[in-house]
Amino acid sequence: MKILCLNTDDAVWKHWNQVISTDALLVRVEKINSVYEALENTGSDFKYCFIYLSDKSFSTHVDDVVALRSKFPNQKIIVFPNHSNQSVSLKLFSVGVSGQCAPYIGREQLSLVLTVVDSGEIWGGKAFIQQLIQQSAGNAPAGYNNGLENLSERELSVARFIAKGLTNKHIAIEMDITERTVKAHLTSIFKKTNTKDRLSLALLAQNNDATL
Repeated sequence: MKILCLNTDDAVWKHWNQVISTDALLVRVEKINSVYEALENTGSDFKYCFIYLSDKSFSTHVDDVVALRSKFPNQKIIVFPNHSNQSVSLKLFSVGVSGQCAPYIGREQLSLVLTVVDSGEIWGGKAFIQQLIQQSAGNAPAGYNNGLENLSERELSVARFIAKGLTNKHIAIEMDITERTVKAHLTSIFKKTNTKDRLSLALLAQNNDATL
């Protein structure tokens, strides 16, 4: 497993090498242009892209991640901001970033993060995601509830659980269905509500909890 790492901090880089699993190969670059070059190489085959967001030129780094995600929409990107920022986190998750972690994350937690991201889920820590959803729910634009009325009873249940921050596995347990069925429901829900990811759906559901 190869992981491309944009990292300009030697201490954080050393820590990542200490906590990553033994079957992973970390490849370090220090400029955003080098990330593009590496990902454009058809033989690179990087499973994940780790990006350290330092305090210096933080806003520029965030914009770089947004542009990178647009260029490589299928690449799993995990950001490691030196300091957490709610508005920035919302922006990054909304464009499809797979996860956000502390730079000095522990070995077991990093392993869990990669497992969750690999399954197609978003990682920010369950408590963080729930807090983000709750704080952002009131910011949804007018007309953002379009589509909820078209959901079936089962789909409404799935949307409700997504709004609570549950994973597909936990939703499947709660509803006594398979994870594959949960994914099928989500595909239909995204289409009917014109949402593109779990966070957008959660914001929609939270903002219209009376409908649910």
